[in-house]
Amino acid sequence: MRPSRRFVLSLLLLLTTATTTIAMARSLPTPTQVPGQPGPQDHDDPATHAHLGMWVTEDGHIRHELLPDGRYDEQRGARKSAYQGRYWVKGNRIWYLDDTGFTADGQFRDGVFHHGGYVFRRVR
Repeated sequence: MRPSRRFVLSLLLLLTTATTTIAMARSLPTPTQVPGQPGPQDHDDPATHAHLGMWVTEDGHIRHELLPDGRYDEQRGARKSAYQGRYWVKGNRIWYLDDTGFTADGQFRDGVFHHGGYVFRRVR
């Protein structure tokens, strides 16, 4: 007995959906803490820490906003939301997990934010 056309199309749809779901799951960052970062209960409250707000490089090319929900949004030149993700602050240190899975860190010293080889100043 030969399978019906409807059965074959249903099977193809199912396989395509499963393959797409697996590929998407592999591309998403792991929702756990990154090694070396503070744990979920071991960081400053994102809604009240001292470093909230907009930080900008001297030439204005990079605008890095630390949001009170523990997320950040970075603009590069005219490219809005070029990078987005989660962040954790503990004292004067910051750790990032970008939505693409990239990790980074930085430090706040004397009112200046040092991150990725760049120097940022707060815009109020």
